[in-house]
Amino acid sequence: MDDARRELSNQDILIRNGVIAEIGSDLPVPEGAKVVQAQGCLVTPGLVNTHHHLYQSLTRAVPGGQDALLFGWLRTLYPIWQRFTPEHMHVSAQVGLAELALSGCSLSSDHLYLYPNGSRLEDTIHAASEIGLRFHPTRGAMSIGESKGGLPPDSLVEDEAAILADCIRVIDAFHDPSEGSMCRVGIAPCSPFSVSTDLMREAALLARDKGVMLHTHLAENDEDIAYSLETFGCRPGQYAEDLGWVGPDVWHAHCVKLDPSEIALFAATGTGVAHCPCSNCRLGSGVAPLRAMRDAGVPVGLGVDGSASNDAGNLVAEARQAMLLQRVTLGADAMSAREALEIATRGGADVLGRPDCGRLAVGKRADIAIWDMSGVEAAGSWDHAALLLAGPTTVRDLFVEGREVVRNGKVITVDMPALLGRQQQMALRLKEKL
Repeated sequence: MDDARRELSNQDILIRNGVIAEIGSDLPVPEGAKVVQAQGCLVTPGLVNTHHHLYQSLTRAVPGGQDALLFGWLRTLYPIWQRFTPEHMHVSAQVGLAELALSGCSLSSDHLYLYPNGSRLEDTIHAASEIGLRFHPTRGAMSIGESKGGLPPDSLVEDEAAILADCIRVIDAFHDPSEGSMCRVGIAPCSPFSVSTDLMREAALLARDKGVMLHTHLAENDEDIAYSLETFGCRPGQYAEDLGWVGPDVWHAHCVKLDPSEIALFAATGTGVAHCPCSNCRLGSGVAPLRAMRDAGVPVGLGVDGSASNDAGNLVAEARQAMLLQRVTLGADAMSAREALEIATRGGADVLGRPDCGRLAVGKRADIAIWDMSGVEAAGSWDHAALLLAGPTTVRDLFVEGREVVRNGKVITVDMPALLGRQQQMALRLKEKL
């Protein structure tokens, strides 16, 4: 996934100080270096996840929401989420990030838009640091509750002045704009149906003042389009443009229902899209125009979306789904396995403003996934680079900033049995209170 899209065989990669220092044949081993053998493996950049709601890892497959459309699904889950505490946020983020790591993800964004019972964005930031993934958390928000015509209950909305003040707090405390940063913070009002136009406008001004990125949900399904037309008198693309929500420092989740004029707007402005194919299928939202967006030049990455609407967090499986949906709607030649993998790596990195990630090239960050192609999943494959057609969905090893996060198919940075035990206890207590 370098600029020339080279596919190299029998090569070595030298990592030094978190950076890819050299790629070549029979490189000399520096004194004291650790050697990781990868014969029989496919080596790719770490995958990049551009949209998630990690807190939802505690509410997968909730019966009342299993067969609901988006708005009904949200109304089912809001009462459960309003009981969350900082511990719920921390543990669910650890679980979700560990799951992503096992699927080869080295960099993930997160969209946390509710803060019940003292929860704060740093509950997830600390979780990412412990797991060892590169992280792009966004300070989400909801400000229009049911009593004012919004979708969320009033108990989950916040005062808009307090929202903006906390955005400043978390950016000042945790945002690192430097190359190789392990944490960058964005601003992310939840959606057009849960915040005011004033907050959207003020968030854009604040983000540009602070030099951080903007993120929200947009044009997810037909209900979303109808709400925009009825409430704002325009389509979502016009809404975004009018409020300053286009540009290379903005990425929108879903965009399933973008029309050709909106695709052209996003291409002309460099506005990014987080494509979430599994969640879009799960909620019956539709198939996003990925092929049209790519052909127009819209920056597109992949997102697993929240664990309550997928209900998995496997990024390489997400890439396969993206490929298959374009093929079933447009033909078998609509998207290759290589292009889908590119979207999942350098595509996502570019959407998040991280050209230092998503590539195996000298000078780029040492975020590296090693896939063992000797197992039954790849047996008989003539082309190991076609990972999304025939290959494992769990990495053998994952390096982030040159540090091991996954070794031999297991996350090694935290005590996973203990973490899963805590997660199970929390989930059971949430169910008991229903």
